[in-house]
Amino acid sequence: MNIFAVALVEGNELTGGLFYLIKSSGLTAQSILVILLVASIFSWAIMLKKLRVFGRVRKESSDFIQIFRHSNKLSEIREACDDFNRTPLASVFQAGYTELCEQIRAAGYAVGNPSPEVAPRGAKIKSLTGVERSLQRAAAAELTTLEHGINWLATIGSVTPFIGLFGTVLGIVNAFQSLGVGGTTTVQAVAPGISEALITTAGGLFAAVPAVIGYNYFVHRLRAIGAELDDFSLEFTNVIERNFT
Repeated sequence: MNIFAVALVEGNELTGGLFYLIKSSGLTAQSILVILLVASIFSWAIMLKKLRVFGRVRKESSDFIQIFRHSNKLSEIREACDDFNRTPLASVFQAGYTELCEQIRAAGYAVGNPSPEVAPRGAKIKSLTGVERSLQRAAAAELTTLEHGINWLATIGSVTPFIGLFGTVLGIVNAFQSLGVGGTTTVQAVAPGISEALITTAGGLFAAVPAVIGYNYFVHRLRAIGAELDDFSLEFTNVIERNFT
């Protein structure tokens, strides 16, 4: 029997449908369904926003890598960073570039502003480790920014089934209380209450399943971006090691 069907008792015809069932349910069930609906809308808003953000990150990261690998001057790459506001690679590069310039200045070499030509020929830096730490801090900060909001998907995916189950338990309790008061033990007497109770479980699953799928997808994308940041940091470090140590 369809859990969304409503059986009307005492000779009435079987009238059903999801919207009818929601409309005819009690105040407690409707309140729980409203909570689940809000949670579902919130999770979808997060997922749509993150899909747009991650799509831009992928496109700009690919373009930035091409510029980084084909440019002959770090200063040119630094100037190009202004056109790449979405990719974390640009921020990581700027962090490493800034540390590189500071170390060149500390070594006594003149570095111009605001668009420095990184050091005259033969300039050396004191610590490659300092540059690596700057790259790591910037990468961690960028990943934290991208993670913002994703934990809400995990929360919604884990909590909403229990909220729906809570509504179901209350509905079943009310159904059996009504059954005891009426003294009737037929299926027709208990079916409406059970159907009303189960609708909240369905609502909980409706909110939870997309949120869990979205959370797993974005966690996978974050891992891929983290690996890309690590590879870029190593590549940038190699460039500095070849030219400034």
